[in-house]
Amino acid sequence: MTQKVALVTGAARGIGAACAVALGRAGYKVAVHYRSDEAAARHIVEQIGDGQAVAFRFDLTQENACAELVKVVKAELGSLDVLVNNAGLAVDQILPLAKPSDFDLLLNTNLKPVFLLAKAASRIMIRQKGGRIINITSVVGHTGNPGQSMYAATKAAVTAFTQSIAQEFGSIGILANCVAPGFIETDMTKDLKEEVKQAILSRVPLRRLGQAEEVAAAVEFLASDKASYITGTTIHVNGGMFTS
Repeated sequence: MTQKVALVTGAARGIGAACAVALGRAGYKVAVHYRSDEAAARHIVEQIGDGQAVAFRFDLTQENACAELVKVVKAELGSLDVLVNNAGLAVDQILPLAKPSDFDLLLNTNLKPVFLLAKAASRIMIRQKGGRIINITSVVGHTGNPGQSMYAATKAAVTAFTQSIAQEFGSIGILANCVAPGFIETDMTKDLKEEVKQAILSRVPLRRLGQAEEVAAAVEFLASDKASYITGTTIHVNGGMFTS
């Protein structure tokens, strides 16, 4: 059998890096996408193993970058079987002080590339008569969060987008799902003040931050044959914060 290929965006660090490593260890060739930190991306490639991963540098907010990334991955690795849309950012601000330019940035980083990458990848997957599209969203896309209205809006939109394409592609054998992390221990949370961290933990029934590897385990499951009858849904990895 031809080895399957997975593309993980924003894979140089955090949840994306954990997803890339998990898929590599599960036997996939992995396209490790990054925007700026080449050293970190190369480290992830080394972790996965020589010959099993390749790093690709693209700024996905630039015109035509998403289509070009998919094209290059297909050309260099031979196929594209799993797309993990992980790249994103957060800009926190209460609504009266929120800048339209920040909202545009979030739309162009968190939402539009998901649409463009899924569009480009689906053309390959349709010809292959199968594939997986896995979008990383967030618990706040379901619950909301003070100061994160813009970020939450983009993540909720990704969820609705995923549900819609799951219905479009189901008969072709392309499955589309979301994984929605809660508060995960990453570079963004490690420098939080202790009182802020305790306030977060008070909302988490398991009373701890999640690990990136725990999110990656859900992604690996959705990419596997064990999830062959799951599409259009969200797996929540949040320690019990939100369970619907």
